[in-house]
Amino acid sequence: MGGRPSSPLDKRQQQHLRGQVDALMKNFLPQYRVQLAASVLRQISRELVPQELAGCQLLHSKKLPRVREHRGPLIQLQGHPLQWQPVFCVLRGDGRLEWFSRREEYENGGRPLGSAALTGYTVLTSQHEYLHLLDTLCPDSPATGEMQRAWRLALQGGIRLRGTVLQRSQAPAAHAFLDTIRLYRQHKGHFGHDDMTLGSDAEVSAAQARTGTPRNSLGPHRSPRSPLLQVLTAVLMRELLPALQAQIQTGLRGAGRARAWAWTELLDAVHAAVLAGASAGLRAFQLEKDELLAALDRTIRPDVDHLLRLRGRVSAKLLAEVQGPLESCLSRKVDAQLPRLTQTLLSTVEAALAAVQTLLVQGMDRLSRHLRGSPSSTRLRKEVYSFGEMPWDPELMQTCYREAERSQGHLGQLVALFGFSGVRSLVFGAQDLSQQLMADAVATFLQLADQCLTTALDCIQAAQQLEKVRGRVLKKFQSDSSSFQRKFVRRWQICIFLPFVLSQLEPSCKAELSEFEGEVLAVGSPALTIEGIYEDVIQGALLQRIDRELKKALGASDVSCALDGCSEVPWKQAEADEETEAQRGTCPKQPGTCTEVQPLYPLLPPGTFWS
Repeated sequence: MGGRPSSPLDKRQQQHLRGQVDALMKNFLPQYRVQLAASVLRQISRELVPQELAGCQLLHSKKLPRVREHRGPLIQLQGHPLQWQPVFCVLRGDGRLEWFSRREEYENGGRPLGSAALTGYTVLTSQHEYLHLLDTLCPDSPATGEMQRAWRLALQGGIRLRGTVLQRSQAPAAHAFLDTIRLYRQHKGHFGHDDMTLGSDAEVSAAQARTGTPRNSLGPHRSPRSPLLQVLTAVLMRELLPALQAQIQTGLRGAGRARAWAWTELLDAVHAAVLAGASAGLRAFQLEKDELLAALDRTIRPDVDHLLRLRGRVSAKLLAEVQGPLESCLSRKVDAQLPRLTQTLLSTVEAALAAVQTLLVQGMDRLSRHLRGSPSSTRLRKEVYSFGEMPWDPELMQTCYREAERSQGHLGQLVALFGFSGVRSLVFGAQDLSQQLMADAVATFLQLADQCLTTALDCIQAAQQLEKVRGRVLKKFQSDSSSFQRKFVRRWQICIFLPFVLSQLEPSCKAELSEFEGEVLAVGSPALTIEGIYEDVIQGALLQRIDRELKKALGASDVSCALDGCSEVPWKQAEADEETEAQRGTCPKQPGTCTEVQPLYPLLPPGTFWS
């Protein structure tokens, strides 16, 4: 990190770390292979049923995910000894931060001094003692309070974008990786969802911002890394740190801040060693993974009906065996908290999406007013551009993001009972959803406007057409908003309750699995495991309760929308050949996917209203 000439770890310690990382990777990769097979089977089975996306009313924006590019001065802690030095920083649209010695170097196309993908970083706006330390160490900088706020919002957007890459991905490999991380930790006794996949305290550093102070600071340089590598490194660091802390921290020299800096340098060195080992392991596995995915698709696809029927039969037998303890656990531990948690989650996402709708209406009304006023082509073009950029305006969207954060403390208290410490991931998910729906609504409005505005219309008539488009978009937004609220609540309740229930049933029900294992192993497919079937059984029972509670809360007749492959009773659709064959086919074309764009109002060139 940033100019340190040597590692505080001696050769013996470095060798010891390499050996530990290699051992952990040898344990991790076999589980990853198994989950890749299970994920491919899940993906193929989803192709057999109508896709949920077909029910979406809004056009899906092609512009996500990104953040708005932001530029300006910060100060960076670098060198040896460490010193704060001014740099010119650029936050790219993919959440990558670059820094240059001067603005002129950036403007002249020079190479950056360094860069950091903001995966696993955090923006510090509290933690008084640490900020007090920064106050002591940081020199004054020319940054104003307004610049500070702009950087804080920009960095928060970049961190969220980078931190939720795996959660947003629909690729089988991403799902398999996250499942492997969860199971790897469960096998070591760590049940409960947390923010591990967003990064860990071991690698949080670097981008620091404050409210109400004329200081910005950028910590030392970290090399860009993939989300998979960052997450795996965080898992390995979490596992290695307790023993490392006990062995090494007692030998650190100095006291107070000097000792704290020494520990920070040591953590940096450990992180670099773990990162290098994990990177080498994943890099070596990459080619094998690509070949394995292709081979799995070739072998599983022809046999999918047989595999799903077998899974259904074993699920039914397994449910009969564990139903007693399972029902007892759900009745005693889950049912009492489910209504309150359902309402809190609904309130959180409802408030965020209500703020999105308010901003959307204001933006559409503003365009109509400008059109009625017979604006110049340049002015109207500028307003259309501003409307199209709304989803990526961090200042504007902050009102929606704050609504998602408002119940964070209360949620933390509710879910702590179940060992859930992933509230930050949950809030990020609500913020991602807000941005996604805003982007979809904006794209839909601009597409429909393209289709209805013609050269035959004057300004008043064009504004009237936009009013009709406004009404259509709002109806579509409200329909999709309701659907995604249910999906959001179901997903996060599974994240909260499933690991907890599994941990409660671990002593009594895990022993029952062995009698069914032979039947699964006889199939000879890595896509089926008794542990995976067992988790689906537990999940199916949970989803029945969750859907029942959602129906009460929403007063809806049907809340069993598909959830990332988690149907109400997983794999049930495959119990009969006739059902499976009847469900084959492709999803209907989405509304608004036509690429032909009609001529626009004469002040605007074709395509101006298209996002």
